[in-house]
Amino acid sequence: MLVKTTSENCDFQKLTRMFDDYLVEIDGDEKDFFAQYNQIYLDHVIIYYEEGEALGCGAFKSYEVDVAEIKRMFVLPEQRGKGIAGALLNELELWAKTLGYNFCLLETSNKLTSAVALYCKSGYVVIPNYGQYQGVASSVCMKKTIK
Repeated sequence: MLVKTTSENCDFQKLTRMFDDYLVEIDGDEKDFFAQYNQIYLDHVIIYYEEGEALGCGAFKSYEVDVAEIKRMFVLPEQRGKGIAGALLNELELWAKTLGYNFCLLETSNKLTSAVALYCKSGYVVIPNYGQYQGVASSVCMKKTIK
């Protein structure tokens, strides 16, 4: 079951703390750089529940007038490979589209090869690093038309 909420949701906060812990291993010395962009309030959060347990989450925020930025995509490691991330991403895109966004963009680590593969499979294309990610060698930035 997919539930729309905000970043004040305690299950979202729990999942993103786990995600942050996971990213410390991935980002290493760059963790503080990325953390400053992830500690924000988000109005548009989706949590994936199964039998009352939160298994994954994702969110988006406005980046530009018609561009939503996908944030905080995370699925519990033991739940990966079940289509949860794809379901979350699809629902986030649909929600953004209903709010008038025409594009979604995102940033992920080049070390998260399964995430990059999911985004490619979902129609995202690699773009030049945007905003604060310009010049960050470990970042992969991607964009998709959703209109």
